[in-house]
Amino acid sequence: MRIAFIGLGVMGFPMAGHLRAAGHEVTVFNRSQARAREWQRQHGGASAATPAEAAARAELAFLCVGNDDDVRSVVLGEEGVFAGLAPGGAVVDHTTASAELARELESLARERQLGFLDAPVSGGQAGAEKGALTIMVGGAADVFARVEPVVQAYARCVRLLGPSGSGQLAKMVNQICIAGIVQGLAEAFQFSEQAGLDTAAVVEVISQGAAQSWQMDNRYRTMLAGEYEHGFAVDWMRKDLGMVLAQAGSMGLELPVTQLVDQFYADVQAMGGGRWDTSSLFERMQRINRGDRE
Repeated sequence: MRIAFIGLGVMGFPMAGHLRAAGHEVTVFNRSQARAREWQRQHGGASAATPAEAAARAELAFLCVGNDDDVRSVVLGEEGVFAGLAPGGAVVDHTTASAELARELESLARERQLGFLDAPVSGGQAGAEKGALTIMVGGAADVFARVEPVVQAYARCVRLLGPSGSGQLAKMVNQICIAGIVQGLAEAFQFSEQAGLDTAAVVEVISQGAAQSWQMDNRYRTMLAGEYEHGFAVDWMRKDLGMVLAQAGSMGLELPVTQLVDQFYADVQAMGGGRWDTSSLFERMQRINRGDRE
């Protein structure tokens, strides 16, 4: 298919590469043209000067940018994807954004005879590079049927979960789970260290039982080594949890653990760890228990 891919960050760069490797004709756009040129050097394909230009010949346009404002900036206006995509095309937004934005853009897309899916992903940079992402999708079933075979190029699991906005709501569920699990690991590892146990050995045992999780399997070594210059940044997690808490507030729902962990991530930011991996909650625990919280 003829595909436009907008946003070549740590996720979008390999995702667009998988589409190219699957045989699709891919045109990319990135705000940093140097990044687009590097993608071309590695994968071939083409690059465009604007999102509209990238979408001009495309049947499908994929987005993977930062937040609601970023999505609007590449979709709307004379240089946006909607302006370039011909009727009958569809937009797939892999950005973790708000459910309200998804519904807004799906309505605008319909007016232009375009399809729109909100399709946030989970699996991190490693999942994107390996082509093993989980994709949570909201939107119309007929649009999803066209898109599903294409996104299999970088998906381990992809599922339509309901109408527009459902993908973003499901991603919020995902982030609630992760926040609680990572804080639980931070507390458990701190307890283990203080008790004088070999924490790595403990994890190797308990990870074979009911305590096992993706976060435990993939983060315990770096947590114990104090290595956080990788993975999903605290700044991005706070952006996501902010949307979670706003959505919960609109539903009259209290999420006390999520709210607490969000504040713990604010502490990590105050420590200078905004770009650290979310597993850096363990660093916060260690500093608190050493009495040197900054």
